[in-house]
Amino acid sequence: MSSLRNAVKRRTHKERAQPAARSKLGLLEKHKDYVVRARDFHKKEEAIRILQEKAASRNPDEFYFKMINTKIVDGVHRPQSLAKKYSAEEMLLMKTQDIGYVLQKVQSEKKKVERLSSVLHRIDNPPSNKHIYFADDREEAKELEQVIHSSEEKAVPSSKLPRRIRKKTAKAYKELEERKKRINEMQNVVMDMNLRKELMGKGRKRKLREDEVVSPTSAPVYKWRKERKR
Repeated sequence: MSSLRNAVKRRTHKERAQPAARSKLGLLEKHKDYVVRARDFHKKEEAIRILQEKAASRNPDEFYFKMINTKIVDGVHRPQSLAKKYSAEEMLLMKTQDIGYVLQKVQSEKKKVERLSSVLHRIDNPPSNKHIYFADDREEAKELEQVIHSSEEKAVPSSKLPRRIRKKTAKAYKELEERKKRINEMQNVVMDMNLRKELMGKGRKRKLREDEVVSPTSAPVYKWRKERKR
């Protein structure tokens, strides 16, 4: 019966508009507007209640650094800037340490690439392992030949290798390419860091225009003014 009752068309009851005599007071608040305002009010009321409980149960001896690292601006807590001012010498030292760390990572990646390349090279090019045996007569030579052929390990084509080994080899090649790409990226980072370090140093310099650069490159090129050394 409930489904039939809902199927019957009912009259739509509309809320009345603001009377013309009260139009100066603005729009008349509808019920849906009251619901939104009431929910917002109760949400703020609950937040204030939780903060009051926290303040009542607070340990008087607890301390936070934000208590002294913040200040109130227009009634709002603003964190103070904690950025430390470093001198030019300290900045150059930090740049040098950063470059040293990146160079160390480059050397580590190069060693891993060399190790991985040697392993893959041995997989693709197995050693022949040819040995020379000496026999006293023909009969001993035949026996020796039979033993060698029975114990000889022949190279297996890659297409006949198990699927697990082929998948592992392909993964190793992919890792090798990724490491080589990472080395190139880190070397570019080192060059950029060295350039920034040089720009922070003393001496007058200027950025060359495109028509002044002998070998065109995507990176900016600078020229330092010659100075007389005493």
